[in-house]
Amino acid sequence: MAPLLLHASAINHSAHPGLRSHIGPNNEHMISQHLSSSSQNTKRRCNIRLRSRAQRISSQLGGQKLKHWEVPKRDWFPPSITGNRDFAECKINCGWNEDGKGPSTWDHFCHNFADDWIADGSNGDVAADSYHLYREDVRLLKEMGMDAYRFSISWPRILPNGTLGDINEKGIDYYNNLIDLLIDNGIEPYVTLFHWDTPQALVEDYGGFLDKRIIKDYTDFAGLCFERFGDRPGLKCPDPNGNSIKEPYLVGHNILLAHAETVHLYNRFHRGEKGHIGLALNVMGSVPYGSTFLDEQAQERCMDYNLGWYLEPVVRGDYPHSMRSLVRDRLPHFKEKEQEKLVGSYDMIGINFYSSRFSKHVDMTPKFSPVLNTDDVCATEEIIGPDGNTIGPATGNAWVYMYPNGLKDILMVMKKKYGNPPVYITENGMGDIDKGDLSMEAALDDHTRLDYLQRHIAVLKDSIDCGVNVRGHFSWSLLDNFEWSSGYTERFGIVYVDRENGCKRTMKRSAKWLREFNGAAKRTGKNIVTPELRTLADV
Repeated sequence: MAPLLLHASAINHSAHPGLRSHIGPNNEHMISQHLSSSSQNTKRRCNIRLRSRAQRISSQLGGQKLKHWEVPKRDWFPPSITGNRDFAECKINCGWNEDGKGPSTWDHFCHNFADDWIADGSNGDVAADSYHLYREDVRLLKEMGMDAYRFSISWPRILPNGTLGDINEKGIDYYNNLIDLLIDNGIEPYVTLFHWDTPQALVEDYGGFLDKRIIKDYTDFAGLCFERFGDRPGLKCPDPNGNSIKEPYLVGHNILLAHAETVHLYNRFHRGEKGHIGLALNVMGSVPYGSTFLDEQAQERCMDYNLGWYLEPVVRGDYPHSMRSLVRDRLPHFKEKEQEKLVGSYDMIGINFYSSRFSKHVDMTPKFSPVLNTDDVCATEEIIGPDGNTIGPATGNAWVYMYPNGLKDILMVMKKKYGNPPVYITENGMGDIDKGDLSMEAALDDHTRLDYLQRHIAVLKDSIDCGVNVRGHFSWSLLDNFEWSSGYTERFGIVYVDRENGCKRTMKRSAKWLREFNGAAKRTGKNIVTPELRTLADV
């Protein structure tokens, strides 16, 4: 039986109700076969020194399509590289209150504050209805030749009140049915333990991740997943956000401690199984705004806050020096025993990458007083550079600009600074805007998304040539879904979901290319396995 990789997912730039982040879409809790370089310029291409904006952008895109020989091919990559799609429970599933599921923070938030905080005033009650249509989703994955699928387990679906006192067996049966169906079809499950749907009961009881009591409850939840989903262990961890200058650091600190305890539990009781565990980080790429030393330092600080906030503690046992220097007494400290559990608490690292920004230095005067935690970095993240041009071509999303080299920059930092751990690109994609005026025909012809995916996959080949330990790539997302504060006004899927017609699925142009990329159109292997399963109401 194929191993199950568990990880706890990242957060959208607005995913946690009432919290705010400066880094973008999503953070999570989640061997080296390298291709020899096909270019004599590898040493130059692999230089980690970040070039100035003018040098960087002159080599980027320019609105031109890739030449046919530049379009990535599957045989560019080692057979061990994983290619797959993903989704988050609260973003594409529905059944928000079916079969014993308890309410999550997002259920509560959307039902009470959607008019003020969700772009179209919607909620995730139906989303893409994968709770009822998961067999159809597995069929699509098989048809496209996908060899892995990343999905999240809803904490309140299996523990409605967040604690072990009330286990929902119907929720556990649902995930076991999905996992078994994936494995039967040769698709490896990658499981996100936590994607920001904290049980509302725990928030009302003690404040959720603002209180250290969450560590035990989260570890209990993870332990139940390890126990009930057998030899299919995995990855985990959420990301830093908050509505003040202190709470984001407290929440992030408790998340890291919960991660460490979960990995410690896994290592004690489940290490003999064939799974792996780690964490995934939501990282915005960073390029110096100008060529000054101050902007180069600003870029390094932004990388510390975007990448190092969660990575440094699990690699070295403490937060980056720049954070200690700037945040000071608002940044919690780890005890010695906590550091012992934190260091090395991963088998792999996930990177969620969507876009990049220019990092511009901001002077810190003697009277400097941060208003939000994002002020602590003493830098701004700019879309437009000093020459008036954006960091890359715009996409459908206001916050996603296409700059594939930003992904390579992050991967080279992972290699040079953090010991080159196994890395999965756990989220990567862009959305089309749909405010009710996007026709199905236009949505299916998603040429911008196709260009985006091709360029980022090609950059992975370049990174592997430079010795980066990349193991796989997950596009966000398989399906059009409920996109946090954007509601249904953004379509990130490679598969179109017609919410006016029973959430009918139709492959977009990008999905058809990925099917070709995977060679699925030429395969004559086993038929798709779709065994008759008991209905959830009968489980």
